[in-house]
Amino acid sequence: MQITCPHCKNGFKIDERKIPDNVKIARCKYCHEKFDLSEQIEGKEGTASPKKEATVRKKIVPTRKMAVSLSKGGVGKTTTAVNVSAGLAFAGFKVLLVDADTQGQASYILGINPAAGLTELVTGELNAEEALTKARNNLWVLAGGRSLAGVRRLIDRQDFGGERTLSNALEPLEKDYDFVIVDTSPGWDPLTVNVLFYVRELLIPVSLEIMSLQGLSEFLKSVSSIQKYRPELELKYIVPTFLDLRVKKKVNTFLDKLNQYYSRYMCDPIRYNNIISQAPMYGKTVYEFAPGSRGSEDYRNLVRNIADNPDLFK
Repeated sequence: MQITCPHCKNGFKIDERKIPDNVKIARCKYCHEKFDLSEQIEGKEGTASPKKEATVRKKIVPTRKMAVSLSKGGVGKTTTAVNVSAGLAFAGFKVLLVDADTQGQASYILGINPAAGLTELVTGELNAEEALTKARNNLWVLAGGRSLAGVRRLIDRQDFGGERTLSNALEPLEKDYDFVIVDTSPGWDPLTVNVLFYVRELLIPVSLEIMSLQGLSEFLKSVSSIQKYRPELELKYIVPTFLDLRVKKKVNTFLDKLNQYYSRYMCDPIRYNNIISQAPMYGKTVYEFAPGSRGSEDYRNLVRNIADNPDLFK
């Protein structure tokens, strides 16, 4: 019989004849969440009825739309966007990673070379099926790159509603995903504004050095100008990156500053780890390249926090 996990929506087959009569709870082999097995054992020969299966597959919560953003570069933004997306996908969620950066590095980190991506979708040159690239199980990518400069010009030429250009392209796709994660470029430009008019959550990586702290303050001022028009846009997570324990006194000073002003948004830091920077050379995520490393452990913790599930990956 076919069983569908109500948490991650993945399906798998089991032999109902081997299920003991007193067993009513199952654990998903993908996301490891428990669910009520008895609800799906119906009809003759233990098969789930089409009506019940449709109920199980129905999306319970709306798609979570999150930007990984900061106007300063060099803070581990793309690395965080890719590893958060991949971690959620490995945990069983369906994830769309949108690269809204003209550098287009998300594809490089994942070891893929898409022929098309976000630009072609926004301009209407290709449909979603043609623009999307499947990077991993449960993970799809809309690639970025230099062609996004044309999207910027397209936005600038619009007299009205230019800030909704990305939303108009992405909203028809989001129903197929649990998460849409958008990686933005450094700086503040029409593309970044478009992203903030689309997403509802903000994850901000902040490297533990003074220029990043200043950049965070300036970025949040710019975000507040968007929130006047989109009050649903919410800062959810601040992720300290490049935590170098070799300079503990300096690091603790920066962490104390962040905790003083942004304690409610703070996540556990991502420790400095050569593995994180080496993995992209092999086209692998940190989980694939070195699953037992500190970098992999730190990003798994961040994914657990975002998914609000401390039991993921266990």
